[in-house]
Amino acid sequence: MEGLTLEELFRKKGMPADVDRVVDQLKAKAESLGLPFGDRKMTYNTRLAQEAGLWAETMGKGHEFHNAAFRAYFVEGLNLAQKEVLLDLMESVGLDIKEGSRVLDERRFGPAVDRDWTLSREKGITAVPSFIMGNERLVGAQPYNMLESLVRNGLETFRKNHA
Repeated sequence: MEGLTLEELFRKKGMPADVDRVVDQLKAKAESLGLPFGDRKMTYNTRLAQEAGLWAETMGKGHEFHNAAFRAYFVEGLNLAQKEVLLDLMESVGLDIKEGSRVLDERRFGPAVDRDWTLSREKGITAVPSFIMGNERLVGAQPYNMLESLVRNGLETFRKNHA
């Protein structure tokens, strides 16, 4: 629940340790896409936030919650493993925090997140967002034209294979 520094995470994953360079690249990519990105130094387990996000989706507030969680994590550097942080996010998007607290305590969406993780492993997804269409994939935040190209190519392939 305490999280890891980005240096610790990179070492653990056997990645190059030039964290500042990687963060600068991420910030530049985010800026080019019009996304906010703060001076992140830590990474936290987002499992509980994923469960909260699925619940928010069932309540018609998924988009709002996911945006709030993105900003909290990538801009403000908040620890999404902390229940209090998640409850604040829920409240900020108009969700009932008493019900949200029960959802988290009972881990109601744990099995659904488990299924999502299983599917991700089966598909070879190692980062989010990931976009897959047929045999093509895009990983990470992408400009609209790249997503459009992925869909167009996927539709072309589908039509050729099902003509």
